[in-house]
Amino acid sequence: MADVSLKGEQRVFMTGNEVCAWAAVAAKADIMYGYPITPQNEIMHYWTRLAPKYGKRFLQTEDEISAGFTTLGGVISGRKAFTATAGPGNVLMQESAGMAEMMRLPIVYIIQQRGGPSTATVIYAQQETTLTTFGGNGEGHRIVYSTATHQELFDYTIKAFNAAWTYRFPTFVLGDGYQAKMREPLTIYDPEEKGIKLVKPEPLLGNTEKPDRQIQHLRNTYNTEDELYEVVMKNQRDWDKMAEEIVEWDAKGCEDAEAIIVTHGIVSRAALTAYDQLRAQGKKVGYFRPITVRPFPGKQLKDAIKGAKKLLVAESAYGQLVKLVQHEIFGSTIEIVPMLRPGVGITTEEILEEYNKL
Repeated sequence: MADVSLKGEQRVFMTGNEVCAWAAVAAKADIMYGYPITPQNEIMHYWTRLAPKYGKRFLQTEDEISAGFTTLGGVISGRKAFTATAGPGNVLMQESAGMAEMMRLPIVYIIQQRGGPSTATVIYAQQETTLTTFGGNGEGHRIVYSTATHQELFDYTIKAFNAAWTYRFPTFVLGDGYQAKMREPLTIYDPEEKGIKLVKPEPLLGNTEKPDRQIQHLRNTYNTEDELYEVVMKNQRDWDKMAEEIVEWDAKGCEDAEAIIVTHGIVSRAALTAYDQLRAQGKKVGYFRPITVRPFPGKQLKDAIKGAKKLLVAESAYGQLVKLVQHEIFGSTIEIVPMLRPGVGITTEEILEEYNKL
C-alpha cells in the first residue's frame, strides 16, 4: 500500500480499490461495513489498514444483505457509513437500497462491476448499469455516478458522500473490475483544504445530545395505497428537483456532428481517444458521456443530437446503456447504432472500426 497522506496535493500511483479507500478517508467516512467479493475486495483490505491510523472502523458481516443493512444502521445513528460490492453482491444489496430510498437514508455504495449474470467472471463488465440505476422494487430514487478514471473514483467518492447527506437519497459510485485492479496516476487531496465543504452527518434517530429535537418517524411500511402514494410522490418530487441540480455529463464536438459516440464509464476513455483521432482527420463526429447515469442527462443529450444523423452507443453490456438512451430521447428519429460487447472491454480501434461502418 502506498505510503502517502492527504496533506496538500500528492501525485500517487494506485489501484482503483486503493483510491476508493483513500477517498472515503478524505470524505471523513466513519465506518465501512462489508463482505468480500471480487473485484472490490481490496477496498476492504486498504480500508482496514487505513482505519486504525485515522480513527475509523470496519465490520465484516456474514453476507452482502447484512452489509447493506448494517450500513443503514450506521447511517441512522449518524455515521458516514459506506459499503462496496460487485455482481451478485450488488443484487443482494438492492434490498437495503430500496429501504434507503423509502426512508431517505444517505448510504453510499461503491460498485466495481464484474461479468454477469450470476457468478460469471470476476474481471470486468458494464452489466450492472440497469441494476444499479433502477434496482429494487421502487422507482429508482437514487444517485449513480459512473466513473471513467482513477481521479474520478477519488473525486466522485467524496462527492457521493456529500450528495447522499445533502439530498438523503442512496448514492452509488459505479466503477468496474478494470478500474478496481489496474494502477494509474492521480492526485489525492484533502477536500476541505481545496475549499470543498464536507456535509456533516447527524443522527437520524436517537440523537440524545438534542433532547428537544424534532421527533423522527422513519417508515418503510404503509397501511394503505393512498398513504404510500403520497410518500412515493413526495420522494419523486424531491428527486426531480434534485436531479436538475446534480446531473453531470461531458460533451465534445456535438454542435456540428453528423454522428455522436455515446458511452459511459471506462469505455468513455476509448471513445474520447477515438473522437480525438476522428476529429484530427476532419470527421464531423461528436462525443457524449453521461457522468450521472441516474439521473441521466436526457435534456442535455437531446440538445446534443439535434443536428446529428446517427448515435453510436458503445457499451460492455447488451443494451443497458442503449435502453437508457432510448428512454431519454423518446420521440427522436435519430438512428441508434448499438455496439454491444457484454462482459468484454472495448478499445479505441474497435470504436473506430464501428464508426467507419456508419
